[in-house]
Amino acid sequence: MKKWSLLLLVLFMAVSTFLAGCSGDSSNSGQSSKGANGATKLTLWTFGEQHAKFFEFMADEWNKTHPDKKIQLETTTYPYDDMHNKLLLSLQSGVGAPDIVDIEISRFSNYLKGKPQLVELNDIIDPVKDKAIQSRFDIYSKDGKYYGIDFHVGATVIYYNKELLDKAGVNPDEIVTWDDFREAGKKVVSATGKPMMTIETDGPWTYWPLVVQQGSDFYDKDGKVILDNDINIKTLTFLKQLLDEKIAIAAPGGNHHAEEYYGFMNKGGAASVVMPMWYMVRFTDYMPDLKGKIIIKPMPKWTADGKRSAGMGGTGTAITNQCKNVELAKEFLAFAKLSKEANIQIWKQLGFDPIRWDVWSDPALKEPNKYTEYFGDYIFDVLMSVKDEINSPTVTENTPKMNELVVQTVLYKVLKEKSMSPEQALKKVADEMRKQ
Repeated sequence: MKKWSLLLLVLFMAVSTFLAGCSGDSSNSGQSSKGANGATKLTLWTFGEQHAKFFEFMADEWNKTHPDKKIQLETTTYPYDDMHNKLLLSLQSGVGAPDIVDIEISRFSNYLKGKPQLVELNDIIDPVKDKAIQSRFDIYSKDGKYYGIDFHVGATVIYYNKELLDKAGVNPDEIVTWDDFREAGKKVVSATGKPMMTIETDGPWTYWPLVVQQGSDFYDKDGKVILDNDINIKTLTFLKQLLDEKIAIAAPGGNHHAEEYYGFMNKGGAASVVMPMWYMVRFTDYMPDLKGKIIIKPMPKWTADGKRSAGMGGTGTAITNQCKNVELAKEFLAFAKLSKEANIQIWKQLGFDPIRWDVWSDPALKEPNKYTEYFGDYIFDVLMSVKDEINSPTVTENTPKMNELVVQTVLYKVLKEKSMSPEQALKKVADEMRKQ
């Protein structure tokens, strides 16, 4: 009898512990609960500390303007891989997911497989769609339904070192096409001994935007592999030509985020770099000696009627289907990422080009900050000039693998080792990815 009593006690303690653990998970997954002063708790996961600070700021602003719907936002910042893996497990198991979550663009399609475990956001997106860059909603959609809201457009531009262009007698406003760029590059190399541009051989940020700006991609809208199409071959051949002619060089360190690269550019190493608008913070933080020397311009066009930008990178903020306060979470998400005020704060606090183009001409975006002090107050004038020319890439569940192979097999072997032709490398990877 004593043995049975002991066994029952052990079982009771085990079950109690299990239930306590489940209780902790479910509160994390957004079950309705009240925090301090009757505020409703909402949980949010992100992989970026700056994102967390932004949302906390917006939660304070929400509470000031919505005293009858106060929220207590509990943010948790995880390492990138840990957060995405933890989220996937939570959604698959049906427990433990947060109410709101940041999902990086290349991972987003993983959460749209089958029946999405995320909440449809059309009712908060539709009212502002005509004031925003549509392609930035499309990348987080499935079957006409939107599931994520980005922080930024990620509009790709070209950053010129005007000091080097002036020495070569090159007017950046006369560089309209990529052929113009190539001819200007010859002048820069001849006059300064410096390359016109740097090209990533260990990263996608030179090749991919140049492909996307032409309406091409690695996948088409139906998820079919188109990596080895004529546009992509032509684009890679052009980059190889720039390298062969010494107009461009491979980026020191392999990519535009390497310490070697920052040091090289900070000393005036090259006359330009193609990167999205979010790269501005790399200049201000890691290349201080270029302050006042860098100007921002639209990308050159491939054809007379071609587009001059591409929206690259991104983070889609979503609401999980485990949220118990969906309507409140949607109201807050609309306030924090879709309102005009929020888009102004996205620029002020994060230095991102916000998805609502109607704020780009707002005087608040010309107010002094570290970006206007570094580049000037014309930044959003450039964006307004290309607002209808910003394609975004098609992202599939195989995009991370595709990008890995494009970098390792295509870019490295064609542009760095020069051991394969553009056609050979692109076809090799395309054929491999078609088997996935």
